[in-house]
Amino acid sequence: MPLSIVILAAGQGTRMKSELPKVLQPLAGRPILEHVIDSSEILGADQIYVVFGFGGEQVKNALGHRDVNWVLQEEQLGTGHALMQAIPDIPDDHTLLVLYGDVPLVNPDTLQCLLVPAYGRCLALLSVEQEDPTGYGRVVRDGAGNVLQIVEEKDANEAELAIAEVNTGLLAASAGLLRQWLEELDNNNAQGEYYLTDVVASAVRDGVPVEGVKAAYPDEVLGVNDKLQLAQVEAAFRMQQARSLMENGVTIADPARLDVRGTVSHGRDVFIDVNVVLEGRIELGDGVHIGPNVCVSDSRIGARTRILPNSVIDQAEIGPQCTIGPFARIRPETRLEDHVKIGNFVEIKKSDVAAGSKVNHLTYVGDATIGRNVNVGAGTITCNYDGANKHRTEIEDGAFIGSGVQLVAPVKIGPNATIGAGSTITRHAPGEALTLARSTQVVIEGWQRPQKKTDPSSGSQAESSGKTGDKKKKSKVRTSR
Repeated sequence: MPLSIVILAAGQGTRMKSELPKVLQPLAGRPILEHVIDSSEILGADQIYVVFGFGGEQVKNALGHRDVNWVLQEEQLGTGHALMQAIPDIPDDHTLLVLYGDVPLVNPDTLQCLLVPAYGRCLALLSVEQEDPTGYGRVVRDGAGNVLQIVEEKDANEAELAIAEVNTGLLAASAGLLRQWLEELDNNNAQGEYYLTDVVASAVRDGVPVEGVKAAYPDEVLGVNDKLQLAQVEAAFRMQQARSLMENGVTIADPARLDVRGTVSHGRDVFIDVNVVLEGRIELGDGVHIGPNVCVSDSRIGARTRILPNSVIDQAEIGPQCTIGPFARIRPETRLEDHVKIGNFVEIKKSDVAAGSKVNHLTYVGDATIGRNVNVGAGTITCNYDGANKHRTEIEDGAFIGSGVQLVAPVKIGPNATIGAGSTITRHAPGEALTLARSTQVVIEGWQRPQKKTDPSSGSQAESSGKTGDKKKKSKVRTSR
């Protein structure tokens, strides 16, 4: 049966106290509304409509790349009025699912359960049991458990306020039936608004079965109206993502301290320590071990690779059985083959490092190609930028780069070459040879470091020019090669 989804997202969200519209507030690094659009696409809807209002241009500009139909609600006159703006474009034979742009955590499996009775010509609504139902419309049932109506809290009597089952606002039914019931709505209520929930009473009157489907987890239907609720939804989202990973075999040291801001595919026996952030599309191979305080974005990590604490990996491909960190930064367009070691305080950018090579300490490698079994010493820099253009450094298989070396690109280091520590290499270095590029060492004997002179009147020290008395001590210069 054809499916159309309408996402109601026109609210101003004044309690956010923000210039940013409520549905654009960030949840796991992306707008709240985008999470709802994602769920809609998973359901395979034929058409998705977003009813927008406050901050409309901001909303459209932020999410204009998504394949949705934008529908303007110029006046915010309630949820029923919002749906009225979109329904003229929806054929009667479609099943229509109504979602909310500020309720981002509903599991697509739950929505599928909601659609089943709607496909059977019922009005299906999603409800949940709340320990504290304050602020929600109550689901009123008869003695047989059939849903009779939804009563908004401001219109509820004492007995209705005691009901723990509340309406989430999400519902599904035939578009033709909803069109008929929307035409009958009035705003004779405490808010002076057209309530979408009033269609429940219309369905009961017309003999259309009303099926209440309860959400599996109360966190699924949390709405966002202020920054406190946004933080609660963020925490619930973290737990939701962690629960899914653990159910599929990932070991997580502390689920409350894992942030998943994208999608994660993984193999077996993956371990994730505390305070890890995973952004974008992440692939983790079998046996990957991620240490604490690590951030990985849009990257692929090969099997049995270990990422040590406080490392950052961004848009990179890491091969199997590598070691990264601690305190390493792997920047975009970096590819590491198997058994590569990147050590502490090393930064790699837009470079290819072949199998078995090591870049262990305090080093910057940018725009470089490093062959197999290369050793890059501590403090080495590839000088890849001349102020206008980037240039590449090539280091062939088996080369040994000593500590404190500057490789001024474009430059090529031949196979099995050795570069002496402290060298500045500006021309190609041949393979199978030692290349040195050092300036002459100079020793100035008798030289004394400038000292501070005591001011007798104040007891403080004054700057001295380096003289130690009236007589100037003669210095002797000696060179060493």
